[in-house]
Amino acid sequence: MDMNSLDFSGKNILVTGGGGAGVGAGVCNVLARFGATLIINERKVGDAQRAAQRYSSAVPVAADIRKEDEIKRMFEHILKQVDGIHGLVNNAGVGLHKMAHKATEEEVNRIYDTDMKGVWHVSKAFANHLIQSGGEGNIVNISSVHARATWSGYAIYSSVKSAVEGLTRGMAVELGPKNIRVNAVAPGYVHSEQNYDLISSWSDNPEQWVERYIDDYQALSFEIEPDDCGNAVAFLLSDLSRAITGQTLHVDNGTTSLMSNYSFIKK
Repeated sequence: MDMNSLDFSGKNILVTGGGGAGVGAGVCNVLARFGATLIINERKVGDAQRAAQRYSSAVPVAADIRKEDEIKRMFEHILKQVDGIHGLVNNAGVGLHKMAHKATEEEVNRIYDTDMKGVWHVSKAFANHLIQSGGEGNIVNISSVHARATWSGYAIYSSVKSAVEGLTRGMAVELGPKNIRVNAVAPGYVHSEQNYDLISSWSDNPEQWVERYIDDYQALSFEIEPDDCGNAVAFLLSDLSRAITGQTLHVDNGTTSLMSNYSFIKK
């Protein structure tokens, strides 16, 4: 890759959960724009196929990232269709908005199996692929601002994203000698249909909620778009970030830098 550009021509990038309308779509949009061949994973075949149809060069693959045997078969399937995998974006995940003392074991297992163990399953398979083939590559995990600071009702979600960032740092140390970099991107509130639907579940006026969030919890006064997250991921996958590993890049319009309610200190 040209050190002075974000040219992913000839690079095959696996994006888990790339079929949605949020961060995963933004990642796929940006990588496709820069010439990457996308390998789009979804749990259901139809979802993966529909997502792949959006791009001129994309391979759909179906697998449940919670199940290690399915990940093994997915990699075998991918490597029959493309000549190696050069990058991995662990984007697939689920949420949980419930206080920790009210959450059920089933709910906690679901989010940990998907958001944490799923990341580990796919990263493990990708790392072993690179080591066995002698190739170099990069992993970018999608975390969240909730890994650093959170709200009531997000204790479990916060804990799982903190675990993802811990895994990011640890695997960066372990895989560095193999020339494999591991980083994370932690978005704040991202403008997307799925986030809007989530806000609608607790607010009768989601538009007003978003306006207040931007005013109170962001230093920059605009909505983050999925492609903003995609740009950060592309940077971390590229050689422009060749000296960066084990780090989390916050794409949050300054949310994690604020001490408290921003509208209060602006008065």
